[in-house]
Amino acid sequence: MATILFDGVAYGMLLFVLACGLAVTLGLMNFVNLAHGAFAMAGGYVTVTLMDRWGVPFVACLPVAFLAAAALGLVLERSLYVHMYGRSPLEQVLFSIGLVFVAVAVTDYFMGSSPRNIQLPAWLQGRREVLGASIGIYRSFLIVLCGALALALQFALMKTRFGSRLRAAVDDARVARRLGIPVGFVFAPTFAVGSGLAGLGGALGVELLGLDPYFPLRFMVFFLIVVTVGGTSGLMGPFAAALLLGVADVAGKYYLSSALGGFVIYVVLIVVLVLRPHGLFARAR
Repeated sequence: MATILFDGVAYGMLLFVLACGLAVTLGLMNFVNLAHGAFAMAGGYVTVTLMDRWGVPFVACLPVAFLAAAALGLVLERSLYVHMYGRSPLEQVLFSIGLVFVAVAVTDYFMGSSPRNIQLPAWLQGRREVLGASIGIYRSFLIVLCGALALALQFALMKTRFGSRLRAAVDDARVARRLGIPVGFVFAPTFAVGSGLAGLGGALGVELLGLDPYFPLRFMVFFLIVVTVGGTSGLMGPFAAALLLGVADVAGKYYLSSALGGFVIYVVLIVVLVLRPHGLFARAR
């Protein structure tokens, strides 16, 4: 039981890092970006390429994956996404879905359709026995790293000047502009950081989730479930939702068959939406 709980928490932490950028764009920027998984895929392929072709150590690939995905996000935000702000959710969905299929086609053309994986360094491989539980070393690494990221993001959002400007721009962009807040220059780095976090999550998830050109389509629903269950009023809701869904998914696949256990997170989604239609941590209305 302790092993299942630990593995579920590690998986939930990874889901949070992958989905928190979507929580930012959907919850804080009011933009429905279904192409979020494409940035995660970009970070994964950057990591695979650096390790396979140039022998770059895994840990050194992580900041590069973050920066590459963030740079890609910044370029696309300034060139494409900026024209979709304020449009209807349907237009945003169609636009971002189109980007997903473009990303899948481009990746398949340049990188091939074969699944890719990486070889973790020796110090991150294997398992250890801790208090009678078999603990994966890499999963321990994920918990520590992703937990630190969650704390840093919450601090930046709630305790910094930039975070207060972002929240003001989201609450009322027109009033924020009249107060001298450059809304466009607040949204651009926010979108870039969200994309970079997706890229970092993609790099961290290659070992556990695998990587192929259809990655954005396979995991799009998972990202949406994390944000939907957690609510869109901040980051702690998606964080708690990711942990809940990670534990539920791992436990379901362990105690039930792999095929049947995959439906557990959808059951959790339905129950939460029935009891809390706006998510676990919905903003007071």
